[in-house]
Amino acid sequence: MTANNPKDNYLWEKLNQARQAKAAKGGYAGYGSPAFGLKSVNGELVENPQEQQVVELIRRHHKSGKSLPQIANWLNQQGYKTKRGKQWQPVSVKRVLDRLYGKKSRISGMKNR
Repeated sequence: MTANNPKDNYLWEKLNQARQAKAAKGGYAGYGSPAFGLKSVNGELVENPQEQQVVELIRRHHKSGKSLPQIANWLNQQGYKTKRGKQWQPVSVKRVLDRLYGKKSRISGMKNR
């Protein structure tokens, strides 16, 4: 997204450069919410202990052979919520697993990327 005013374009570019520089140094660049299991403290990403417990539950259920819908249903039945306070969906579980193991297909019928 760019603005029509040249001054706005300049500001947009400077902000983007600053975010990229911060990210290159390992800081949190501030694009949206931190991933589930993490939080931003003084501009740095740190583990969120409560969410890390849920990440570990997801990992265990996945290792035991449960499907993404089964894991999402279990999390919802236990009252766990996503970072935004919503119910878990299979794709939300997949995103957590992707961050743990790297991206690959975990939905039957889909090819690995």
